[in-house]
Amino acid sequence: MELSSRVQNVSASLTLAITAKAKKMKREGVDVIGFGSGEPDFDTPSHIKQAGISAIQKGLTKYTPASGTDELKKAICDKFYDDNKLKYESSRIVVSCGAKHSIYNIFQAVCDRGDEVIIPAPYWLSYPEMVKLASATPVFIETDEKSGFKVVPEKLKAVLTKKTKVLVLNSPSNPTGCVYNIDELKKIRDIVVKNNILVISDEIYEEIIFDQKSHVSIASLDKDIFNQAIVVNGVSKSFAMTGWRIGYAGFCDDKIASAVKNLQSHSTSNPTSISQEAALQALKEKTSDVENMVREFERRRNYIVGRINNIKGLSCARPGGAFYVFPRIEKKDMASMELSERLLAEAKVAVVPGKAFGSDRHIRLSFATSMENIEKGMDRMEAWFIKG
Repeated sequence: MELSSRVQNVSASLTLAITAKAKKMKREGVDVIGFGSGEPDFDTPSHIKQAGISAIQKGLTKYTPASGTDELKKAICDKFYDDNKLKYESSRIVVSCGAKHSIYNIFQAVCDRGDEVIIPAPYWLSYPEMVKLASATPVFIETDEKSGFKVVPEKLKAVLTKKTKVLVLNSPSNPTGCVYNIDELKKIRDIVVKNNILVISDEIYEEIIFDQKSHVSIASLDKDIFNQAIVVNGVSKSFAMTGWRIGYAGFCDDKIASAVKNLQSHSTSNPTSISQEAALQALKEKTSDVENMVREFERRRNYIVGRINNIKGLSCARPGGAFYVFPRIEKKDMASMELSERLLAEAKVAVVPGKAFGSDRHIRLSFATSMENIEKGMDRMEAWFIKG
């Protein structure tokens, strides 16, 4: 049976082989330190878990509207207004099965063959594949440590064509942890508005920002950019709810919002009713759990950046948010796949090759793991680089 050209054009995840090897080694009793996790190692706060339990006990286990319950969409509108100064009507909110699902739906709704989607690199590895699944073409803007892994206006202007339809913006970023400030966003806003480009602003790591900095949504800058932006967020990262699978988007346009609702109604239908009740509680009753989690992530970030920068063969920029570091490989004779494979085989440390994120000169490490694991993993990496 011949596969569709659609799925044949999608690349396999470069992280799967190393992840599979690491899991196999652990099953065999090998002590592997894993830095691959893309989820908080904290438990979902108890009041949120209780909301899910209560939903089951109350029998809230039936279908909901495909785009989410009215109560949850109202809470999302309140969150957008209170936290981001974004004013949405509930009709422009769509709740999906995670922020990834939200973004996938958006690409399916707005992209056609021949359209170009600009993606700053390094990027979250699913962006290009979702663009290709929508029959569009990903166009990459290379960034590096000099720019803080951020898009600079000159490079953005250089890749614009008549086919440019969407710019993807991710702040705080996976994998680099870069966080855009208001002045940087204004420069991007000017180009986007002038060229009538749609912005998909992925803000899933919004709460995880360090150094007493604040998150700014590009959609909040003025009415013009608000009318050209779709803001994507969710509860997975901020509330340690990755498995609950609730993401959401605020739309600038009734037409796009309706298209996404229709698409979702014929694919997944509604997100899980129980998870929606838990997400409602997360957004309505914010506790100190998030603040405590972020404070611990910042402590780990400070430690792991210091340790990596003391390893001859690696250099590491200081991320402003999320829970990843993205060290540059200074050993000129080694790329990210080889280094990742050797670290796993010889040092028993699992990292993600940067090639998966668009840079073969980097590796990604998540510090969403215990300080004990971080210390042990850094000891092993340091010893391996000294030996090698």
